[in-house]
Amino acid sequence: MKTLVYALSLAFAAAPAGAGCFADYKAKQDDGALRLHYGVAELPDAACGSRQAAARALAPRLDRAGWTLLNIVSIFGPEGLAQRKDRAGPFFLRY
Repeated sequence: MKTLVYALSLAFAAAPAGAGCFADYKAKQDDGALRLHYGVAELPDAACGSRQAAARALAPRLDRAGWTLLNIVSIFGPEGLAQRKDRAGPFFLRY
């Protein structure tokens, strides 16, 4: 039994970590004065396949903070983070 547990542990340790996926999005807040923001968020693996899946994953997170998701601009991998960081400002990986 110990050998099996050890072998499985090695197999999982050797497996590559998930590459991760991210979305850039636009959101609004309308509490008397309309405010808009552009942001970048990390998505769970299950939400990486489509903009609709990304929206289903991200909208509740934004909603809890008082924001309404307007649209998912794009879905991308970690290689796209650096070019979006400055534009997203304080909303970079915030939600």
